[in-house]
Amino acid sequence: MTIERETPAVGGLELVAARLAEWQVDGSAVQLHPGDLGWFWRYGAERTAAAVRTWARDGELLAVGMLDEPDLLRVAIAPGALEDEELARRIAADVADPAAGVLVEGKVYLETPNDCRVRDLLFAEGWELDDPWQPLERDLTDEVEDSGLAVELVTAETAGVRVGIQRASFDGSTFSDERWQAMADGTPYARARCLIGRDANGEAVAAITVWSAGKGRPGLIEPLGVHRNHRGHGYGRAMTLAGTAALRELGASRAQVLTPCFNAGAIATYRSAGFGLLPQRRDQYRKV
Repeated sequence: MTIERETPAVGGLELVAARLAEWQVDGSAVQLHPGDLGWFWRYGAERTAAAVRTWARDGELLAVGMLDEPDLLRVAIAPGALEDEELARRIAADVADPAAGVLVEGKVYLETPNDCRVRDLLFAEGWELDDPWQPLERDLTDEVEDSGLAVELVTAETAGVRVGIQRASFDGSTFSDERWQAMADGTPYARARCLIGRDANGEAVAAITVWSAGKGRPGLIEPLGVHRNHRGHGYGRAMTLAGTAALRELGASRAQVLTPCFNAGAIATYRSAGFGLLPQRRDQYRKV
């Protein structure tokens, strides 16, 4: 059977999220997680569906792509299809041709698992490596140490506090109460936890959202933020511990996170919370 590419309707996102969860396997390359889809869902279900591309053979999903930006596609591939030649050639052809409706013209970026066949094909076509990213993970077999913060589960009533921390943690953030609610309404959020941490004075100082892919599978931190007025007190480490403990309660086998290699502060924070380094990964890009 030939490979078919589709942009799913909103009703198809539940299956997309389920397959992304199934493809999270201990010991395999870090790739697009249902939590990434869930975090994007803050823009609403319709925009999320419009950003997704799927590749299937005989009705079986083999790869899922998500357009983080019009020029950046992040792709997850079923573990058994990483070396599938027909699939790889179809994905490579689709991302290389702007008329296919996957990536725009000009300089574009593609994130795929390190060990997939697609990368080889694109290198042969002249695509190059972009700046490195650092994946980190922590095994969740053992109990996670206490964070030392007063940690609260975010609800619709306290979403404004969560939003305030996000906007005070990331310059230019457009997060809002409405976008938090859209995220919380998304399918992946059923296995997620959004937490805020308060200091000894009751001030909300940090927040984290963690996403489970199901029992026995790696979970994801996306995102972690510390209020700009409360940095330098170890709250990033503390909130990471709180989120990691939440993932363990959700049955995750390990907690994973991905950050640019130039972000030494973030890497140090995760290392201090017991995370170890995984092999670096690099997107590929097409030169103009």
